Order: sequence, then structure tokens, then C-alpha cells
Amino acid sequence: MTAYSILDRSLVRQGSDPAEALRETVRFARQAEELGYHRFWVSEHHSVPGVAGSAPTVLAAAVAAVTSRIRVGTGGVMLPNHRPLVVAEQFGVLESLYPGRVDMGLGRSVGFTGGIRRALGHGKDDADRFGDDLGELLGYFTGTRPAYPGVRALPSEGLRPQVFVLAMGAGAEIAAAHGLPMVIGAGSRMVDAVARYRAGFRPSGWAAAPYVMIAVNVAVGASREAAALLQLPEAWATARSRTSGVFAPLVPAEEIRGLEMSARERAFLEEALKGQVHGTEREVAVALGSLVEASGADEVLVTMNTYDLDRRLDSYRRLAAAVTG
Repeated sequence: MTAYSILDRSLVRQGSDPAEALRETVRFARQAEELGYHRFWVSEHHSVPGVAGSAPTVLAAAVAAVTSRIRVGTGGVMLPNHRPLVVAEQFGVLESLYPGRVDMGLGRSVGFTGGIRRALGHGKDDADRFGDDLGELLGYFTGTRPAYPGVRALPSEGLRPQVFVLAMGAGAEIAAAHGLPMVIGAGSRMVDAVARYRAGFRPSGWAAAPYVMIAVNVAVGASREAAALLQLPEAWATARSRTSGVFAPLVPAEEIRGLEMSARERAFLEEALKGQVHGTEREVAVALGSLVEASGADEVLVTMNTYDLDRRLDSYRRLAAAVTG
């Protein structure tokens, strides 16, 4: 049976603040565990007013502390923003405190703007070093590829958090070359990327065979229309960010439906909604089944944020029932 997991980006809601968004992520993780989801991941974003998730390993520790079964990790830590030694140490601490439950999801994105990249001390070209940095990072856990004489990552050495590569750009080839599981967004390039990954996969001490997780935005409601409404707040925030440069806090879907949008805003909104899955339990189960069949995915990573927290929880409850019933 295909496993289902959750990625939460700690989005801020209108009338709230980042601190409450982070506390809500921790509460949501407990709910996800009760619903039977396999993993709960958090993400890394810097200097985005509507996104509170900026320090994923810190937030993952808070999530792990209040749960007991669900795997906890990052989707992901952006390796170009950090030195591999520091990332190894952070995940070594997590795996030491919560053995057998930690996932190290790694991406190759850099800061969104020049100012953020300068503040982080990195540039666009740092993404080109992702493969080398990944090798260095893994070496700190295995103790077999010392990047610097005499330098060891403690307590990481000998530990084995589960490692995933987010397949952005050349990520599929890099994951395959290092023998690591891959995460790929559902979309037009998914099937081709998965085929390249499987063809180039080299078994390693981290994974004996290819492992594919597809990421998709999913909303489930009592009707198709109700489910579509759930996806509107985040899609509108994304569309507005394209015109204003700011990803604003989420607002109620009903408020968005009453707005008079420009043609440009409408186009960006429609683009933000593309590729998302929504519908009743039956409709969503069929749609996700088709995606899994097309990709041969081993796991589905679901994300969906909306303004109304009760409606969000209801969607995830319906989804859990749909894919296990």
C-alpha cells in the first residue's frame, strides 16, 4: 500500500502572527500522527512575511518532542544555504534524540532575492555545488569521506537518518548517483524525471533500490466545489506574490471570491491552482491512484494550507479515510 505523508510550511493567517503559525504546525503534527500519516515534514523559507518556517531542524525537533510514532523531517533543508558539517551535526542531534524517526530531506534552492542570499552568505552559484556538498554531508555520517583532515561531525558519525533529495533541476540525477530516495513534484516533468532517476540509480548504503515520493497539493471536501475552495487562500497568496513581491498571510476563501481581480492576477491565480488535486474522497482517491500508477511512486507527500484550520483538518481526515479505506 502506498504511504501518505504531510508537508507543512507553517503559513501565517490573517489576524495571526508567525509565532502562532509555528505553534499550529506542532499541533497539526500531533493530529497527523493520530490520523495515521507516515511522515510529517517542515520546510525552509527565509524573509517571507507569510511563511514562519525558517529554521526546519529546530521546528522538526519541536514536532518530534510532542509525537511518538510518526517520522519527522524536512522538506527540505536547502543545503546551499548551510555548511554540510553544520547540517550533519543538527541531524545527528535529532537522530540521537529521536532514533529511527528522523528524515533528512535536502534541497538545492538558494535564497529567493539577492538581499537574502547576501544575508545568508551565499550566492546563486552555490546550488551548483549541491552534489559535492551532499557527498561531504553523507561522509560525515559514514565516516568514510573526510572532507577536512581530523574533522568529524559528532554525534552524527555512524547514525543513519533517512535521506531524501528534492528533485529540483538536476536533483533526480544527483539522487540517483548518490543512491538516495527522491522527492518530485507532481507535474508535466514528473514521469521523465522518475525515469531518469530509476535508470541512473546506484545502490548505496542509504538505499538498496530507487524510492520515489511524489509531492502534490490535495484537498478533500464534501463536494468538489467545497474542496476547491480550500485551495484558494494559498493559491491567492501565491498569485499576489507574483504581482506584489510579498507572500502575504492567508485570507478567507470567501473574501477572495468577492475580489475584483485584474487579468494578470487572475492568470497568476489559475497558474497557482494548476496540478492540484481536489474533490470528494472517491474523486481524490482515483486521481491520486492515477498519479501513483503513472510515476510508480512508493509514497505521496501531501501539502494543503487554507485559512480555516478546522476545514483543513477535515480535509486531511477525509484524505486518510480515502486512501486507506
